[in-house]
Amino acid sequence: MDFRAALLDQTRSFGELIASSDPETPVPTCPDWTLKQLFRHVGRGNRWAAQIISERRVSPLDPREVHEGKPPDDPDAAIEWLNAGAAQVLKSADQIGTDARVWTFLGPKPEGWWIRRRVHEVAVHHIDAALAVGSEFVLPADLAADAVSEWLAIATGMANKRHHEPLAFGSSIHLHATDDGLGPTGEWTIEHDEDGLGWSHSHGKGTVALKGPAQKLLMAVTRRGTAADLGLEVFGDTATWDTWLDRTPF
Repeated sequence: MDFRAALLDQTRSFGELIASSDPETPVPTCPDWTLKQLFRHVGRGNRWAAQIISERRVSPLDPREVHEGKPPDDPDAAIEWLNAGAAQVLKSADQIGTDARVWTFLGPKPEGWWIRRRVHEVAVHHIDAALAVGSEFVLPADLAADAVSEWLAIATGMANKRHHEPLAFGSSIHLHATDDGLGPTGEWTIEHDEDGLGWSHSHGKGTVALKGPAQKLLMAVTRRGTAADLGLEVFGDTATWDTWLDRTPF
């Protein structure tokens, strides 16, 4: 998957949706935020990642210290600011090379980790914006599926780091995307066993299982809608799923 092209494309389309909408529109899936605040969050987030990469940081960067972290007041200039921030992520990555490792909240990673992270961050917030204004938004199935994989890596990594137990020992969760052509990348099994909490693309029944389109599964795991509201099929112990959601905040 071309994450570089996807970052530019997702950022551009996100900006177009915001530009065509009332900036004071509330965003229900991001409580207390308006579209204006969501726009600033996404734009600054890309610049935050770009600065972490370019400075080869080994420690977190305070978002308040991001260079040009606020969009201009002029709407056209704000869109340019947004798109330039995404381009800056790629430019920064090119400058330090693929061998360099930089700070991430899951430990030191190659610069490409941040490109993928920003693609999916922008995509999920694009969903937020679309839900806020009532517009249709469809992610490519392979991108949505990879976003699920990336989110599971973050959720399990953060839980292990914080010593949380979002999944009881011996329990498992299986997600199954119904989109054509995904193959093994459209299945996920999260398990808590002797090796700890982890996930794989293996097929399995699961203590609880959810089935539906990859984008709907992404929305479910990122709490952009309940399984029922999203029309997902759910099999097994729903309490296991509810506990997972309660204990895997970002």
